[in-house]
Amino acid sequence: MSGSRPTSIESSPAAMGGAERERKLRWTVRLGVPLVRTLGRTWRIHVVNAERSVDALRRARQPIVFALWHGDMLPLLYQHRDEGVSVLISEHRDGELIARVAESLGFRTVRGSTSRGASRALIGLVRELAVGRDVAITPDGPRGPARSFAPGALIAAQRAGAPVIAVGLSVKRAWRLKSWDGFVIPKPFARVNIAYSDPVQPAATSARAAAAETSRFQSLMLDVERLAHA
Repeated sequence: MSGSRPTSIESSPAAMGGAERERKLRWTVRLGVPLVRTLGRTWRIHVVNAERSVDALRRARQPIVFALWHGDMLPLLYQHRDEGVSVLISEHRDGELIARVAESLGFRTVRGSTSRGASRALIGLVRELAVGRDVAITPDGPRGPARSFAPGALIAAQRAGAPVIAVGLSVKRAWRLKSWDGFVIPKPFARVNIAYSDPVQPAATSARAAAAETSRFQSLMLDVERLAHA
């Protein structure tokens, strides 16, 4: 038997690598959130149809399921900062960064996705809706295909009896990352149009039937995008 001391778990390469990733993540969030707030203050945001959709439901204390494309998240996180909306964010490594940024902007987070860890994520979303909180879901997340409506948002809405409001975005000047979702970062002083659909209740009476309504809500997303570009 060798007389050398065993390597402790804390000093193993895997543990050291995890600690380094955590350190980088903390610094990215610490620097990134003030940058997002500063950049957002320069954006010229124009909102379409909020009064008779979002504002009307909030006055009635009716929780909302917001549906937005994954690539549009950043300006919408800024627009709805400090409102206490619960946003569904994946447990992938890039999801951890988005989750911490969202929490720093005043959001609550539900971790998981409607494909991976679906049951736990859906239970978390329904619980948030049941206590009166709005939730936000990217129906094409966490890995695409981009702008393809998966059924998770509809199943959560059906189970909670909550309406869906689709959110569309148009940005005149922006950086677009070369990622699967074409993640949008509006440039300083960019014109940002945000459009909301009228509230739409899934007609289904079961989760399986709700999942069959995806084509209807895919069309709703396309319609609200056109409204944002008008």
